[in-house]
Amino acid sequence: MLAVATRAGRRSLRRLSLLPLSSSHSSGLAGETRTQKLERIADELLDLNKLERYDYSILFRLKLGLNRWGPAGGGVQTPSSGGAGTEKGAAAAVAEKTTFDVKLEKFDAAAKIKVIKEVRGFTDLGLKEAKELVEKAPVVVKKQLTKEEAEKIAAKLKEIGATVVLE
Repeated sequence: MLAVATRAGRRSLRRLSLLPLSSSHSSGLAGETRTQKLERIADELLDLNKLERYDYSILFRLKLGLNRWGPAGGGVQTPSSGGAGTEKGAAAAVAEKTTFDVKLEKFDAAAKIKVIKEVRGFTDLGLKEAKELVEKAPVVVKKQLTKEEAEKIAAKLKEIGATVVLE
């Protein structure tokens, strides 16, 4: 703010001091001119410590609708946007998903042994570890798979009577 005042020069500040304050922007001091108001604001800003100045700069940018990385839209929504930006962002996030986790939700009690054998088939677990994993259902049985691999495993588990979800 002070840098703006020095760039503008004293002449422009004198011109501002001659203009009356509007009632919507008055600070409560009736006789305060624009120059006095700007000087008071600049003094208050200079009295802030480094952390307070940083917080103020963020707040000021948000109030103006500015953002360091482009126009506002992610955090601050204007009434005209109507939330359309967040819907597009959510759809893009779903479309960009490249890795999936296979989660075993539940299984038929009669198919428990088959499920354990199948889990052993696509993991490097022993019999005991696979049994413990299956008994913990709902549980993620395989992580960070491509869509094709995850769908293959899910199809095999569904064939033998398990309920599987891709996350």
